[in-house]
Amino acid sequence: MEIEKNDITGVLLAGGQSRRMGGGDKGLLTIAGKPMLAHVLDRFGPQAGRVILNANGDPARFAAFGLPVVADSIEGNAGPLAGVLAGLRWSAENVPEATHIATASTDAPLIPAGLVERLAAALEGRQERIALAKSGGFMHPVIGLWPVALADDLEAALKDGVRKVLHWTDRHGTIGVEFPFVAAGGKDIDPFFNANTPEEFDEVAALIAKSG
Repeated sequence: MEIEKNDITGVLLAGGQSRRMGGGDKGLLTIAGKPMLAHVLDRFGPQAGRVILNANGDPARFAAFGLPVVADSIEGNAGPLAGVLAGLRWSAENVPEATHIATASTDAPLIPAGLVERLAAALEGRQERIALAKSGGFMHPVIGLWPVALADDLEAALKDGVRKVLHWTDRHGTIGVEFPFVAAGGKDIDPFFNANTPEEFDEVAALIAKSG
């Protein structure tokens, strides 16, 4: 059975502490006249039936985006899997007909427009597994497509202390989906290039400014 757009809830993960950027919300930093999160949303938003934002703290700081803001339900900064769980739980409660969530980080403004479609195609006939994006031979554990039915299993794993994404996804058959590099600013760039440091932020900002 094919996984279609309306079967998917998009979850933008903004729950990290951004220590290497000096703290704060990376997604609210400005690139080419608008927040980096807005660039991500422009590309990611049309790919899912609806989109939510996973973030901790005061949700009012994201009010301008008009998205439901969902905090982690697991305490203690449990990492990206806690954000995945928050998305799974929100989708199950608010969109019971959705079978999957698609996740992306808010600091990767070059993500492909066909990301979710390709991840869904990789799960055709094996919807119970987890598809994660790859590029240049490297897996991107926070960018993927996850069955809502795995929420209870994920919560139990988190409560058991599991924090590494692949340690959990491999239990359910991780499928890596390779994406090619893209032309941006006159060079070939990883489509999942993310801004973890001030230097990387400056680089991705310059690429977007050059490529328009």
